[in-house]
Amino acid sequence: MQRFYRHFADVEAAPVSPLYAEWAKAVADDPAILELLLELEAQKRQPNLLFAAARVHGVPLVPWSQARQVLQARWGAVRATMRQRRTQTNEAGRIAVLNLAFARIAAETGEPLALIEVGCSAGLCLYPDAWPTRYTSDADTTLLSPSGSLTSTVELSCELHGLQPPDRLPEVAWRAGIDLNPLDLTIGLNRQWLEALVWPGMEYRVERIRAGAQLVAACPPVLSTGDLNEKLPEVLAQVPDCATPVVFHSAVLAYLSPQERETFVHQLRGTGVRWVSNEGPGVLPEIAEQLPEEDAVGSGFILALDGRPLARSGPHGQYLESLRKASEPAQ
Repeated sequence: MQRFYRHFADVEAAPVSPLYAEWAKAVADDPAILELLLELEAQKRQPNLLFAAARVHGVPLVPWSQARQVLQARWGAVRATMRQRRTQTNEAGRIAVLNLAFARIAAETGEPLALIEVGCSAGLCLYPDAWPTRYTSDADTTLLSPSGSLTSTVELSCELHGLQPPDRLPEVAWRAGIDLNPLDLTIGLNRQWLEALVWPGMEYRVERIRAGAQLVAACPPVLSTGDLNEKLPEVLAQVPDCATPVVFHSAVLAYLSPQERETFVHQLRGTGVRWVSNEGPGVLPEIAEQLPEEDAVGSGFILALDGRPLARSGPHGQYLESLRKASEPAQ
């Protein structure tokens, strides 16, 4: 657990949230707090879960030496929330990354997309057609705007390094999601929880959650409660004939066991649907094997289409950068 918290501090939090980096390092060196975390099931000891639950119960965003006292005093309530809730960081900014794959599918098929997100949380990433998205590079800036009536009030942005932006936002005919605990954002406590999961230093993500909640209210997706491997066939059977089914996920499969991931991939291969993954470099071995030159433990995700890697992406959709694949010679 100490190593897990240090990795979170140095690799995930340090570039974007210095306060959470400081908290995580302090927890890793704090035997008393680590002993409290051992009261929880292994999957409930994550830094994101601890820090969000702490904030829900009034632990202030101050240096750890001050926050620690409040956390200890309110540990009973914090522990209960950690057991009840999941991390479920529903980051709409990842749409900017996913659009690269969605655009390729749309160009190849000429059909609108039927999107199915596994691990969808509240389903905010099911609206790639509705978020104005700005792609920037050293040479140019491209703003893609929604063409339909469904439009977010917030613009997403993504930096490109060695890649071209999509030429348009995808057309979406149907939206569905699967989650162990899909969140209904018409319930205030659910919105509060998603906002508590936003790291200090990244407050712009709160605005996205609120804008995404408006999209969900205007055009609710079909949300199914349950295990993604068990529910996927049922949801796929509902896809309308006029659209290309696309199953996608982002920062989800790391929470599954290796056997569960293997079952998921095997099931997808058997259906023949299009598959978009956006996961850590080492989460899917068949993708990692194609990228021997990439850092398997560094920050960022690997965006892939049908098991073929396309780009390295920022964890919250901040950037897309080109990959060096096995077939490419070293420079």
